[in-house]
Amino acid sequence: MTGAFLAGLVAGYGVAIPVGAIAVLILGLSARTSFRVGAAAALGVATADGLYAAVAALGGAALAAVVAPLAGPLRAVAAVVLLAIAALTTWRALRPRPADGPRDGARGLDSPGRAFAGVLALTLLNPATVVYFAALVLGRSDAADPDPSDAVLFVLGAFVASASWQLLIAGGGTLVGRALAGPRGRLLTALASSTVIAALALATLLHS
Repeated sequence: MTGAFLAGLVAGYGVAIPVGAIAVLILGLSARTSFRVGAAAALGVATADGLYAAVAALGGAALAAVVAPLAGPLRAVAAVVLLAIAALTTWRALRPRPADGPRDGARGLDSPGRAFAGVLALTLLNPATVVYFAALVLGRSDAADPDPSDAVLFVLGAFVASASWQLLIAGGGTLVGRALAGPRGRLLTALASSTVIAALALATLLHS
């Protein structure tokens, strides 16, 4: 049982650690808003990874074969959504706003609920994750006759690994936000985040 949990941890870190557009998005959200918003987005990613790990543990090779042909179109959709987020972030950073006006925190992904739901949906647009988990599940010695408790522990390990890494990224974004707390600092972090997200989205679109 411990082996299954550790296998899930390793698998979760393997899929979470490479820095992509979602990680940059979480970093930027935390820097511009608060740790609560960044943490909600981070848990959205971890939930998607956990769901895909569960689907892979239950479906295995058959599900991976069904999902694989959809990878290209769904990556294209994800890239378009990321480009839209980058454009919206840039627009909101550049538009004039009253110095003492209310924070525009209820729009876009700038509230915990919206951040969780939006990033969860965006992460679920990456079917390569379920193929990745399925390959690892099928590579285990008990793949032919999986133990339900082992499957649960594998999924739990993947969730814990993804959540811990994404929360670390959110915490880093909060530190950046405190260091750049002024209007100019927030403008720079927003523009930098938008630029990186757009570049990663274009790279995804070109390879979809």
